[in-house]
Amino acid sequence: MSTLSDLVYAQGRSSAEDVEWLHRLAGDGQLLADLAFADIVLWVPTSDDGFVAVAHTRPSGAATLFYRDIVGDLVRPQWRTQVRDAFQTGRIVDSASPDWFEETPTRVRAVPVVRSRGTEPAQTIGVLTRHTNLGEARIPSRQQITFNDCADELFGMAATGDFPDMSAPTAPRRGAPRASDGLVRLDVDGITTFASPNALSAFNRLGFDDELEGESLVEVVTGILPANRQFDESLPVVVTGRAPWRTDIEARGVTVSLRTIPLRDHGKRIGAIVLCRDVTEIRHQEQELITKDATIREIHHRVKNNLQTVASLLRIQSRRSHTEEAREALTQAMRRVSAIAVVHDTLSEGLAQNVDFDEVFARVLKLVAEVAAAPNTRARTHSTGQFGTLPSEYATPLALALTELVTNAVEHGLAGQEGDVEIIAERTGEHLEVRVRDTGSGLPEGQVGRGLGTQIVRTLIQGELGGTIDWHTIMGSGTEVTIEIPLRYIDRSKN
Repeated sequence: MSTLSDLVYAQGRSSAEDVEWLHRLAGDGQLLADLAFADIVLWVPTSDDGFVAVAHTRPSGAATLFYRDIVGDLVRPQWRTQVRDAFQTGRIVDSASPDWFEETPTRVRAVPVVRSRGTEPAQTIGVLTRHTNLGEARIPSRQQITFNDCADELFGMAATGDFPDMSAPTAPRRGAPRASDGLVRLDVDGITTFASPNALSAFNRLGFDDELEGESLVEVVTGILPANRQFDESLPVVVTGRAPWRTDIEARGVTVSLRTIPLRDHGKRIGAIVLCRDVTEIRHQEQELITKDATIREIHHRVKNNLQTVASLLRIQSRRSHTEEAREALTQAMRRVSAIAVVHDTLSEGLAQNVDFDEVFARVLKLVAEVAAAPNTRARTHSTGQFGTLPSEYATPLALALTELVTNAVEHGLAGQEGDVEIIAERTGEHLEVRVRDTGSGLPEGQVGRGLGTQIVRTLIQGELGGTIDWHTIMGSGTEVTIEIPLRYIDRSKN
């Protein structure tokens, strides 16, 4: 399905600022639909003077009229004139009589979407349509009347360029208050004129045991908050309805998230809507995740430190060895441990259990080049292509395998001479291919696969990563080793 941006830009009539405005408005589509108890559709003009739907939101507290998604559809003939009139005149246009949609009586309201542009004249960039199902008409409750009034005020603000408020900060949608979670209506002085039952329940859980209506919300919140606890500096302007903001209040072990939407009439503030939601459980889960992430990072950090200690001990021991064979074995072990430490060091720096393997391999390659080169060997190592981001399950065995291959290329392929070692990475959607190529003399026939390093590489690539490895040896022309790894192998093995 095309995104809102794709659909808008495809019409060739909107700027980047228009798209951002429409994105903000579409982001509040659920709020408008729930307040209006109606389907909300956002239309933008096409190049041939028609209109195309770029967003559609169904109400969560009422039956939808549209059982199929209409995003990407052109405006239907029965709405075209009404939508065009709203767009051209810049005024809200209501249907003169019930509009029948699939044998259901509906009422349609077309609202021009006006973008304010500072000192420049405001511009109509789209149209919102509100489709109300009259087939379920019943005597409205006080809450429904208030919700509809709030919806009408927001639609009026959309028609004058006062909604959405582009100065409002964007925030994660997880835990964002919704109309059904709790709604408080404030007048221009910050006095509560309406509080839904869910809103009253949320404040009761915070410790307020009276009625909200008729009370100053800022005084209510001030009385709830513990005297010795710091609170968000934005809280006063949120609870007085003066700024479009989100904040949390916490008391008695309960956390309630607040979102304020100031209401304006042609730019003049006339009150506010405050949405509230008990997010105690969500905040507990987030805190647990933060603690878990911090613990995982600390574990990786300690593992890295321990591995570096082991590598240092191996280095010291190798220097004190009396035989060249023992010294070489300890040096190789030190190099392998150091390569694994690099992966854990990278994992300790981020929240995700994925690593930028290009960064990891750059550090590993530098480590290998410094340690492996003999005094009479001059090896130039360089890599091309990109490995991309890999899960930690891939990173450790792949880093260790490439350490072995580059080490072999330097120590054996270029032994006693000058040459190049090139590592080429090619990644597609489901595969990663890596070639390690040196310009040395090549391995003698029958020597491939005998050494410990080669056995380690085979175990890591074939056993742990489910890949393949192939040596191409041409006497006098160097050696090329090709690794192919299916990127979804580990995921499949867990199922």
